[in-house]
Amino acid sequence: MVERINWDNAGAVIKTCEVLKKGGVIVYPTDTLYGFGCDAKNEQAINTINTIKNRSGPMSVIAPSKDAVETWLKLPGSGKMDVLKKLGGPATVIVPVKDNIISKNISGNNQTLGIRIPDHPFCQKLSQNYSNPVTTTSVNRNKQEPLSNPDEIIKEFSHEIQLVIEDGIISGVASTVYLFEKNKWTVLRS
Repeated sequence: MVERINWDNAGAVIKTCEVLKKGGVIVYPTDTLYGFGCDAKNEQAINTINTIKNRSGPMSVIAPSKDAVETWLKLPGSGKMDVLKKLGGPATVIVPVKDNIISKNISGNNQTLGIRIPDHPFCQKLSQNYSNPVTTTSVNRNKQEPLSNPDEIIKEFSHEIQLVIEDGIISGVASTVYLFEKNKWTVLRS
């Protein structure tokens, strides 16, 4: 049976980190939607999420701070500044990153990575307390609408995930996705 914990429970982050370290898959709240999460360096856990979603390919991660993101970026100084200005809230930026930040299974073309700093206290605490980046991808199967109700999420995915961090019904819209390439921004999803 999948475990449920409210996001503001004192032990929620500790429990989440334990599940992630064991290669588990979680569902957690962001400022826009619920997300599937796993350790972004754990290829088995990444494969599990791809199997659940019935897809493969790049995946985004949440980051603890702009300072942390700056250390991940494989960009010259002016490019870094442009990226750091865009980060925060409902924005995902796709940028080139250094080796060994994440598994190659979730990187995009030319070793790029989608990065978010969600405006949700749980995401901030989790990303500050977990040693590796944590994936974030909408809670749905390929070509279906993202689920926003924890009860529905558990009904659909209870045999495939280990933990649900609850924050009621989240009926936001997916983040805006920006690609930073050749010092220019392109909106891939708005």
